[in-house]
Amino acid sequence: MNKKTIVEKTVQLGFFLCAVVAIFAVCSITVYMFLKGTPALSKVGVFHLLFGTEWMPTAADPAYGIFYIILSSVVGTAMSVAIGVPIALMTAVFLSEIAEKHVASVVGGAVELLAAIPSVIYGLMGMMILNPWMYKLEQAIYSGDATHQFTGGANLLSAILVLAIMILPTVISVSTSSLKAVTDSMRSASLALGATKIQTIFNVVLPAAKSGILTGVVLGIGRALGEAMAINMVAGGTVNIPLPFNSVRFLTTQLVSEMGYAQGLHRQVLFTVGLVLYIFIMIVNLILLRTRKKGVEHD
Repeated sequence: MNKKTIVEKTVQLGFFLCAVVAIFAVCSITVYMFLKGTPALSKVGVFHLLFGTEWMPTAADPAYGIFYIILSSVVGTAMSVAIGVPIALMTAVFLSEIAEKHVASVVGGAVELLAAIPSVIYGLMGMMILNPWMYKLEQAIYSGDATHQFTGGANLLSAILVLAIMILPTVISVSTSSLKAVTDSMRSASLALGATKIQTIFNVVLPAAKSGILTGVVLGIGRALGEAMAINMVAGGTVNIPLPFNSVRFLTTQLVSEMGYAQGLHRQVLFTVGLVLYIFIMIVNLILLRTRKKGVEHD
C-alpha cells in the first residue's frame, strides 16, 4: 500500500468517524429526551398536559397544562417567519442581483454583524426600546377598555418582532449564497428571450435557487423555535392565550424560567416540555426538508 493510498484511506476514515459522531449525538439526545420526558405523561396524563390551559405547579392542587405555551410557540414562530422571511429574501435578492459591489459589501457586512450579536443583546434592546413603543400602542388601542390587563409592552407582538429580526441574518446569508450559485447562463438565456431583469429574478433565478432558500428558512425556523433568552426578556412570561397584546410564555422560556428551582413532578413535567419542543422542531424540519427534496426531484 503506497503513501497516497494510506492518505486516502485515512481521510475516508476521518469523514466516516465524523458522520458517526453526528448520528450518535442525534440518537443520544433523542433517547435522553424520551427517557426523561415520558415519565410525567403517565402521572399527569397526556390530555391534561398537552391540552390543559392552567399552569400552577406550586399550587395546593397543581395543574400542568401547556396548551397555551405550545400555542404561543407555534403562533410566535409562524408570525416571525411570515414577517422575517420575505424581508430576508428581498434583501438577498438585492445583495446578489441588484446592488453594486461596494453597496453589497457594506450591506453584507452589516448582515454579518447582525448575525454576530448575542441573543441577550436583542432581548435587551427589545426590552428597552421595543417594549415602550408597544406599551404606547397598547395604551392607544385599549385606552377605554377597563377589562384589558396592560403588559407594559412585554407581549406576544414584541416577541414576534424580535424573532423576526433575529432570523434575518441566517436566511439572508444562505439565500444570498444560493442565488449567487445560479449560473449566469440562465440569466443570459432569460434576458435573451426578452424578459426584463426583474422578471428574470422572479421567474428564473429564485425558482432555480429555491432548494437553498428553503434550507435558509429551515435554519431560520430553528433559530426562532430555539430562542429563549431574548424572548424571556420581551414576552412577559405569563402563561396566556397568544393574542398580540397578551403577555405570553414560549416552550423555551418555560424551561428557562422554572428549571432552576423545580423539583419532583414539576421538574419531570419540564423535561416533558423539552420533549414536546424537541418533537415539534423535528416535525417542522422533516416537513420542510421533505418539501425541499420533492422540489429538487420535480426540477
